Amino acid sequence: MLLRNTGAALSPFNAFLLLQGIETLPLRMERHSENALAVAEHLKDHDGVTWVEYPGLPDSEYAEVASRVLTGGSGALVAFGIEGGREAGRKFIDSLELFSHLANIGDAKSLAIHPATTTHSQLDEGELADAGVTEDMVRLSVGIENIDDIKADIDQALAKAR
Repeated sequence: MLLRNTGAALSPFNAFLLLQGIETLPLRMERHSENALAVAEHLKDHDGVTWVEYPGLPDSEYAEVASRVLTGGSGALVAFGIEGGREAGRKFIDSLELFSHLANIGDAKSLAIHPATTTHSQLDEGELADAGVTEDMVRLSVGIENIDDIKADIDQALAKAR
């Protein structure tokens, strides 16, 4: 009676979907990490990018901890600074075609957000600084799509943002 009334049990189909996701998680995370590292390396040498933060980069302040703790790769999140600040960040996001403009992370598809004009737009300069959000910061959750497609989308959006 309790399970029927509260819904505390998964349906068989939902259990199947959950198991499918768990079984393929290591493969997806491997691809996320490979793609994110490739994107971070690509952005480091890109005109229009002022800084890149990814724990898998050898010069990251988090590289030592990442190599010790993140033994299967450094994950999907890459943050970078876009030359031109707030307005360039907004243009970059609006110009993306493959990436979805979403605040969540960890999806199989690539996601991007410019926190200063979206999730943190209600904060003043001091509050942004306290939150570690700069006006030039763009956050990517790099998906499992083909890396050449991901880089091409970033490149065309950076070109339009300049």
